[in-house]
Amino acid sequence: MFYVDTSAMVSALTTEAATQRVQHWIAAQRAGDVAISEWTITEFSAALSVKLRMGHLDPAEQELALSAFRKNVIDTCVVLPISSDHFHSAARLADRHPLGLRAGDALHLAIAIENAATLCTLDKRLSEAGQAIGAETLLL
Repeated sequence: MFYVDTSAMVSALTTEAATQRVQHWIAAQRAGDVAISEWTITEFSAALSVKLRMGHLDPAEQELALSAFRKNVIDTCVVLPISSDHFHSAARLADRHPLGLRAGDALHLAIAIENAATLCTLDKRLSEAGQAIGAETLLL
């Protein structure tokens, strides 16, 4: 299973340098092999709000991306639940300061590890942190 983090989902559904690459990669995967988490749903909305505030999206583009996310991602990907154990695991990962993990990234990594999934991301630091602790990662 491939666990796709928010950076990749935002890129897939908005206009960024990696958009086409991520879209092609996701399209090449089999149904049921791509997962996100409940955290991704929250973080995706927050990321689009940041893009809107910074002027990188207009309200119509934000709504289009949110609609596509709800229809094409939430309804077609495996949505992994989050438990308190994930938060505790993420905290232990964040405690390892040389990894340089932000809270949300530590949570993505903890969820991927718990579900024996390959973490797919555009974030080089997150990919390297995962590799450093023996997690399977794929830098898209």
